[in-house]
Amino acid sequence: MQRERISENVYWFQSDIYAQVTAGAVTGPHWAVLIDTLALPEETLAMRAFIEEQLGVPVRYIINTHYHADHAWGNGFFPGATVISHTLCRQLLEQRGPAALESARRQNAAFKQVKLVLPHLTFEQGSLALRVGKKNLVLFPTPGHSTDGISVLVEEDRVLFAGDAFLPLPYFVDGDLDTLAETIRMIGKMGLENIVQGHGDIILRGEIDEAVRENLNYLSAVRKAVRAALKRRNPQEALDAIDIESCGKSHVYLGGLARELHRRNVRFLYRLLSREESAPVSQSAPGSD
Repeated sequence: MQRERISENVYWFQSDIYAQVTAGAVTGPHWAVLIDTLALPEETLAMRAFIEEQLGVPVRYIINTHYHADHAWGNGFFPGATVISHTLCRQLLEQRGPAALESARRQNAAFKQVKLVLPHLTFEQGSLALRVGKKNLVLFPTPGHSTDGISVLVEEDRVLFAGDAFLPLPYFVDGDLDTLAETIRMIGKMGLENIVQGHGDIILRGEIDEAVRENLNYLSAVRKAVRAALKRRNPQEALDAIDIESCGKSHVYLGGLARELHRRNVRFLYRLLSREESAPVSQSAPGSD
C-alpha cells in the first residue's frame, strides 16, 4: 500500500494489489475521518494500523463515496465508526452486497473476513458538512459513475476526494455517460488544488484542466464511435475496432485494466443506444397538444 501526506492532517492511500484504488483520511486531535476503504482486507487493516498507531487517533467516521466493493466493503474493520453515504449507497449496498460478497468469498478466501456494514447516516440532496479538527469536510453528490456517487471537499485545502467520479479512464457502466460528463465539468470549475481520484494518482492543480479536457474528450469520442458503429453493416466488428487509444486514452492506466474497462464502456453504450434507436416513437393523443 502506498501512502502520502497531501496537506496538514490529510492523507492519501493507494492499493498495490487492486486497480490502484484509493482512500483518504483527515485527522483531528482526537479522531479521524476515513474516506472509503480499500479493496482487500489486508490493505484496509494496514491503513487502520497507520491511522491508529502512527497518527495516534481512532477512526470515528467513514465516508463511502459509493457502494462498490473496493470502496465500501472495509467498513466492518472499524468497529464503532459511524458510516456516512448517499441514501442510494445504503440501498444498493443492502440490495446487491450480500450476493456479491458471497461470490467473492468463493473466489478469494480473504473475503471471509469481510462483514458488510451499511451506512448509518445518509443524505440525498444538497450537501452535508463534517468538522474534524481544523478541517471542514463538505460531502455532495457527484453521480455518473454510479447513481449514488458523492465526493468530499476539504474546504481549507481545496482538496477533493472525488471517488470514482474522476478516474484516469471515465467508467460509466453502472451509471450514465451524460451525467458523468456534467459531474466532471463541475469538478473542473471548483478551483481545486488537488483531485484525489478513486483510482490512480493524485491530480495536481496544474494538471486539472488537462485531465478534465481529456476525460470529457474521451466520453465524447466513445459516444461518437459507438454511434458510428450502429450504422455499420456489421456493428459488432465495428465495436471491436474502437480501441482505447483511438478515443484518446492509454491502455496502461490503472495497472493495465484500462483496456478492459474501455471495452465494457463501449459494449454498455452500444446496448443502451441500440435500445434507444429501436424504441417506438410515442405519439401525442388527439387534442393533447
